[in-house]
Amino acid sequence: MLPTTAELDDERAERDVPTRAVPDAPLPPQAGPPLPRRLASEPPGWVREVDVVVVGSGVAGLTAALECRERMGRETRVMVVTKDVVAAGSTRWAQGGIASVQAEGDTVAEHVTDTLVAGAGLCEPAAVEVLVSEGPDEVATLVERGTQFDLDAAGRLALTREGGHHRNRIAHAGGDATGAEIERALVATVKADPGIEIVEQALVLDLLQAVTEDGAPAVAGITLHVLGEGSRQGVGAVRARAVVLATGGIGQIYAVTTNPPVSTGDGVAAALRAGARLRDVEFIQFHPTVLFLGTGARGQLPLVSEAVRGEGGLLVNSVGERFMVGQHELAELAPRDVVAKAIMKEMAREGSDHVYVDGRMLGEETWRVRFPTILHSCRVAGIDPVTDLIPVAPAAHYFCGGVETDLEGATNLAGLYACGEVASSGVHGANRLASNSLLEGLVFAARIAGSLARDLPPLREPLDDDREGWLVDPAVVPALQRTMSRDCGGLRNATGLDRAASSLDRLAGRRTTEPGLAAWEATNLLCVAVAVLSSAGRREESRGAHWRDDFGERRESWQRHLVVQSEDGRLVHRLTPVGSTRSPEGEVDR
Repeated sequence: MLPTTAELDDERAERDVPTRAVPDAPLPPQAGPPLPRRLASEPPGWVREVDVVVVGSGVAGLTAALECRERMGRETRVMVVTKDVVAAGSTRWAQGGIASVQAEGDTVAEHVTDTLVAGAGLCEPAAVEVLVSEGPDEVATLVERGTQFDLDAAGRLALTREGGHHRNRIAHAGGDATGAEIERALVATVKADPGIEIVEQALVLDLLQAVTEDGAPAVAGITLHVLGEGSRQGVGAVRARAVVLATGGIGQIYAVTTNPPVSTGDGVAAALRAGARLRDVEFIQFHPTVLFLGTGARGQLPLVSEAVRGEGGLLVNSVGERFMVGQHELAELAPRDVVAKAIMKEMAREGSDHVYVDGRMLGEETWRVRFPTILHSCRVAGIDPVTDLIPVAPAAHYFCGGVETDLEGATNLAGLYACGEVASSGVHGANRLASNSLLEGLVFAARIAGSLARDLPPLREPLDDDREGWLVDPAVVPALQRTMSRDCGGLRNATGLDRAASSLDRLAGRRTTEPGLAAWEATNLLCVAVAVLSSAGRREESRGAHWRDDFGERRESWQRHLVVQSEDGRLVHRLTPVGSTRSPEGEVDR
């Protein structure tokens, strides 16, 4: 059921209502396939030692590397490990922009409120306050590092609106090429720093496990595979005082996504296998308006940014009627989960597989200057948005949950930090507010660096790794993606989730003894899909980006975080209260 204006007012007030604490105790065990405790591979043929290893080269990873160098001292040894070339991650695909309080009349309180409302009761208020209050300074740092945002006639940041925002606060670059411009500037800055070593074409395999002096679980670095280096399989180890995961999203668990091919959940899976806590992984945001290229289209599809609607574009059905009016006070600019659900309902009502964005009123000049990327994608597909309606449908877009962190990006494993889409910092809750993602990467990467500058962990000795390792056959990936899209996508129910669980159980039994990139990625996809699916089955309500037609209402008893953790290859779920942030030692800061 879509929220009414009165319900939205209640949501805005939720942040002022303390959530009743619940014990952090395991839920009853749930059947599911066993997961590997590590990826089967050759033993490391080489070892490197650095102070900080950053895994991922998007806005979060590159910012973490730069901030560590600046805050920890120029003698700090930083390595950036990236799966493809350094500029190949999800950041460069971000179209809309980056949100922060910049305009006259806008306030931190208003941005906080919009974020909390979009998050549907599961945001961590303290994390949202950090994000919004520190965001403007981090955007200014981006400019200092060479990012060229679009400016208005007065030379100020040109700001627009996107879904869920009540103010113009979205800065953009190159019209709709914001991510590409940010990535360009950060890559150039990182490459100019001789103290940052970049290792490209390298897949992180697993975290090197260790313990603290008190016997608590910790990490001591990573194992990875680098093409053409080391042993026969190219496997090596990087020992580090701190590991920063910034590996991005998990979109490739679905058949259709906006995510690039590298988004196979490698960091999430490695953290899960090592015993890290994952939080709220059932919340997968489906972008409402992805270019519809036919029922047979698979893989990464182009976005039609909601900034098009922010500039005046409309959503219409097959007969040209607007259907968002009356559904929400912001109509086409409602939060993404609201728009995606409305589109899916309209498609079901019509018996169609897409609706349309009508941007003809924008005119050719606006399309050419403001949305050149979308214009090009549409014309390649034979659609001219200047004169034609743009066919769109929802597709998997953003991972709202992730590796649980505190306000400094620390996890429950000493020495392991996470930022960006791989992390659950608490700012997104059940549904990310548009254009908060780039901001989150900036703010929490800088916070990790600040924390490491104050207290850099010691270089720990890795434990002997006797964990069971195995791999699934890469041939299972298409079936896994079809299963997740059909039964754990934008609309879910117990029947479909149970069917998907049986399917993944069968797929987990199809194994290979041949290590390699395809098998490692397939196994990571399986690990992440099982975690997402099991959590979606546990959460018996509809909230934010998690929509179940058998539990169609939001339920107060489920205004809790759902945490999942691997114990000896089996998943254990816990409910934890909203409004608390875990420190690395496991205590609760309020």
